[in-house]
Amino acid sequence: MSAEQTDRAKISLRDLGLLRLAVITPELRVADVAFNVAAIRQACLIAMEQKCRFLLFPELCLSAYSCADLFFQQELLRRVEQGLLELTEFSARQKLTLVVGAPLRQGGRLFNCAVFISQGKICGVVPKTYLPNTGEFYEQRWFSASGESDCATLDLHGTAIPFGVDLLFQADGFPECLVGVEICEDAWSVEPPSGSMALAGATLLLNLSASPETLGKHAYRRALVESQSARCLAAYAYASAGPCESSTDLVFSGHSLIAENGQVLAETERFRFESQLAFADVDLERLVGERQRNSSYAIGRRNKNYRLLPFIMDESLVSRLQRPVSRTPFVPPDDAERCERCREIFQLQTSGLAKRLRHTDSQKVVIGLSGGLDSTLALLVTVKAFDRLGLDRQGIVALTMPGFGTTGRTRDNAERLAALLGVDLRVVSIDQAVRQHFADIGHDESCHDVTYENTQARERTQILMDVANQVGGFVVGTGDLSELALGWCTYNGDHMSMYGVNCGVPKTLVRYLVEWCSQVEFGNEIAQILIDICATPVSPELLPPDDEGNIGQFTEQVVGPYELHDFFLYQVVRMHYPPWKILILAQQAFGSEYSLTEVRKWLRIFYCRFFSQQFKRSCLPDGPKVGSVALSPRGDWRMPSDASVALWLQQLEGND
Repeated sequence: MSAEQTDRAKISLRDLGLLRLAVITPELRVADVAFNVAAIRQACLIAMEQKCRFLLFPELCLSAYSCADLFFQQELLRRVEQGLLELTEFSARQKLTLVVGAPLRQGGRLFNCAVFISQGKICGVVPKTYLPNTGEFYEQRWFSASGESDCATLDLHGTAIPFGVDLLFQADGFPECLVGVEICEDAWSVEPPSGSMALAGATLLLNLSASPETLGKHAYRRALVESQSARCLAAYAYASAGPCESSTDLVFSGHSLIAENGQVLAETERFRFESQLAFADVDLERLVGERQRNSSYAIGRRNKNYRLLPFIMDESLVSRLQRPVSRTPFVPPDDAERCERCREIFQLQTSGLAKRLRHTDSQKVVIGLSGGLDSTLALLVTVKAFDRLGLDRQGIVALTMPGFGTTGRTRDNAERLAALLGVDLRVVSIDQAVRQHFADIGHDESCHDVTYENTQARERTQILMDVANQVGGFVVGTGDLSELALGWCTYNGDHMSMYGVNCGVPKTLVRYLVEWCSQVEFGNEIAQILIDICATPVSPELLPPDDEGNIGQFTEQVVGPYELHDFFLYQVVRMHYPPWKILILAQQAFGSEYSLTEVRKWLRIFYCRFFSQQFKRSCLPDGPKVGSVALSPRGDWRMPSDASVALWLQQLEGND
């Protein structure tokens, strides 16, 4: 896709590997097929206003699920068949794909079926496999299970239509869109049919349901849909019957959901009598990629034979995506969830360090404390690890090493924090040593280039390492995941330590972790210092302060906003998205805060630095993985240090 195409107001969902679908709980009347067909048509028209042409309806929605012994009435069944033909003609006029539930006859038996209709054609009919017949359910009174069918087709008004549980539906021209269908109880069984469909390649799993509501069942249903989508590495759409069903003994809520790989993207409001619709753009291309990287999926592939039935699905051009795109993918927006996430990350960090302390039988560590976010978090983790092991905090040697760019604010915060935490604080100025080094190598101190900056970083690392030798301990690293991605660290300087506790924590999350520590783990004066540290601009403080003694070097002015880089990091490493797709997602996430030109500029810098700085990640110290994105060469990310970035930059600039 060219840069000009990316700039357009309309987005091609298919080019992005996305499918917009809707789960619909229509208003209906029990046994009134004409009313129900009209309600389905009306819901389709509403969905089309949202540029949605793929629609899923509930189980037995043409007749209503709760018809009971009326299912024995042949006139009802005849009218359902007529209603299907009307919907098929409607789908041709509107260029729609819809999946509806209907009771259908075959060979003297009645089946509870899902009917797949696309642009004027009934592509196939899938019968229900598991018929509940306990408690409030009596389905075996009226219906036969799929296994009782002895014919691979169903005759409807003289047309032989593919029939069976071995059907998968393939979108023409969209190979990532392969659809499998199951019905209600199928999903609640020990081995749902959707599992086998997913192993056969189905990326979109549909469930037509009529699940009555009982106390607490909606939470279980939601968890079921989430877990099945995660287990199958698939999108899972669940359309459920609503409160217009008969209330003789049961109440139906109309709880319909769309989930993707363990995350609910959309769901309807329960207990509404009017038609309810929920939309989402599911990323089928992403799911194919997830399966390619998942060895368990490959091992589980089965040889069960499915019939692949093609269907036509028109392209959708939209101005905005119908899926949540978080601007902070590493930071949950919900306060309670974020608090729990911070608690778990802090436990992972402290446990990793505590294990290393136990293994090395160390009672001493050395840490460089700058008064910035990263070193503060590393110190807090170290303090708690010592507390867990019952070690004296005086075994933590916190070295603050003021240099040419150190400001009074950061130095004061570092020294006060160390004193309040009860660690061994040592102040070692690096000015004289660095000037001697400049003299030794013939570097002009007034030349504030990379040599000027890196000399200071390496001098600090040398001091840390040598003090660690003195005290018989090891150096705790402070660098975070975002810095590793960008290579924003000095090779064999702050890049190096014996154990890096922050290596799995991105910059946007570091700030929240320190804030959480101020609220939960530490209080009083310590909390106030932590709050001020969170408010301090991010800087390596390697260049001299301004005339008023304030920080004179701001990291984000050089490499770009960390909120953007963390967004890019997640999309590139976790999602494996291409550059132009990341541009579109960034526009969705950040709105007008950054122009497309700005996003492209910083994304270009991200790619260039990410590729060119791999050599620093290839020799990282040990450190704990805490989330789904990690860059350890021993774990998640293996990349040649001399890989070319050209392909990615070509697409980013629209030259592919």
